[in-house]
Amino acid sequence: KNYFPLPNEIFSLGLSGGEILVYTYLMYREDRGTFQCHPSYKTIGEAVGMSNNTVKKYVDGLVEKRLITTEPTSVITKKGEKRNGNLLYTIRPIQEAVEYHYEQQMIRLNEEMQRRNALVKLAEYDRKHPKVAV
Repeated sequence: KNYFPLPNEIFSLGLSGGEILVYTYLMYREDRGTFQCHPSYKTIGEAVGMSNNTVKKYVDGLVEKRLITTEPTSVITKKGEKRNGNLLYTIRPIQEAVEYHYEQQMIRLNEEMQRRNALVKLAEYDRKHPKVAV
């Protein structure tokens, strides 16, 4: 009851320290049945020592890395006005994030191989067609 599990895989996904900290806080706050929570940027920031903008940056990174999803919520004030509420965070299965991370690594590796192949072909062309000084 006084602890929560943090998946070991979190340390193999290339996350920044700030992303790990925000993810850890969201894991701490999540409802274990729904995998959801809805703290404000301010609440997260106060808990982990970050500004709202910094929290937003790390939340965006966690969404991009497919560790969480966010949904806007709304609230009705006492005056009956509809206002934006806190984001609803859903912690996604860690295996999906791991698979996505590996897919992205493979894409980057393939792009790097294509760049290297292009450089090799260019160097080969330059050897076969030396430039003549004018």
